[in-house]
Amino acid sequence: MGLLARVPSTATVMALTLYVAEVMHLGYTRAGLITAATTIGMAVGSPLSGRFVDKYGLRPVLAVTTVAQALFWGSAWALPYPVLAVAAGLAGLLGLPVFSVTRQCLAALVPIAQRRTGFALDSMLVELSYMMGPALAVAGITTFGGVVTLTVIGAGMTLAGLGLIVLNPPTRSAEEIEEQSVKVPRRRWLTPAFVALLGTTAAATFVLTATELSLVATMNQAGHTAWVGLAVAIWCAFSLIGGFVYGGLSRGLSPLVLIAGMGLLTIPVALVGGGWHWLVLALLPAGLLCAPSLSSTVDVLSRWVPSAARGEAMGFHGTALQLGGAAAAPVAGAVIDGAGPPWAFVLAGGVGVAMVLAALPFWRRRPPSTPSGPATPPRPVTQPAVESAVEPIAGPAAEPPAEPPAAPAGVARD
Repeated sequence: MGLLARVPSTATVMALTLYVAEVMHLGYTRAGLITAATTIGMAVGSPLSGRFVDKYGLRPVLAVTTVAQALFWGSAWALPYPVLAVAAGLAGLLGLPVFSVTRQCLAALVPIAQRRTGFALDSMLVELSYMMGPALAVAGITTFGGVVTLTVIGAGMTLAGLGLIVLNPPTRSAEEIEEQSVKVPRRRWLTPAFVALLGTTAAATFVLTATELSLVATMNQAGHTAWVGLAVAIWCAFSLIGGFVYGGLSRGLSPLVLIAGMGLLTIPVALVGGGWHWLVLALLPAGLLCAPSLSSTVDVLSRWVPSAARGEAMGFHGTALQLGGAAAAPVAGAVIDGAGPPWAFVLAGGVGVAMVLAALPFWRRRPPSTPSGPATPPRPVTQPAVESAVEPIAGPAAEPPAEPPAAPAGVARD
């Protein structure tokens, strides 16, 4: 359900951009303003919707956001540009929280010892949705026009919301609800270490977005524009392979190690010459770390944050993903225009490494942690019954036992 629901969500930015620039004939500058309004709305709305899920449950939030998406996409094609810009911002604010909700529910459904594998699989499905959504948006706009494409996206968003409402997956396990007895204020989990985690998450999407722009610019400059789609698809396939391998490992790695490695392996791509196939091959080492890097940040977050605040924390995670990608586009574009595409690869990798180095001093500055639940499969429940009473904060420093009463077994090293 998460995969199917994400496909229309990943098509929205591309569809709005092409609709404003090509169908309304207003150019890409005004299209960029629409995209910026949507991104700002999503960055603000993501933690808010997560907090409401924690407080009121999943279905009320899904009902409101589903109606909001149906109204916007059902009428977007008829709106003049100024109204469309405002409506796009509101639609972003009330966006369907399919990405954060899917991860929040996985944390409740998957045993703690297997969360890394579950989140790695989730990252692979995200890659598949991004391979399909934008491509379908381009095909729809160019083949059927703006009205049909925007309406179909609205129908897809509505069906996704209704499907999640009917499915109503649990946001906390029965054990988490039963064990919650101590009220924990936000300051207990919104620590410098958590902010550092968000910073490295933003850095990961900065690296990926800047790398994609650099790849496209390099191929365009070399006259290989016709092969850009294939090159990006191969790069995504590298990430899928990396996620599959990482999810099958017996032990995980820290997000700091994975994101720093992805950054370091991106920098040498600037030295590659020759045909576009050599450029894509050079992206293999860093590409293998894409899905593992993102999934590891979700895994650590699920261990650090109390279950009653998991929705809000996942919302902040989604905001970090949005901000990293949004910041990469203008910065990498300026470097490409000024110094050339190769230097944008250096920029992408350098930012990733720099953010990891900046996060290091704060990484261990968090409250003492204890195991957050059993390693056996939890009993799912359909609705959260406790608003803010949570168990002690979990973290990688206190890893769950593999089999009682054995000694603690490593799950994710960070």
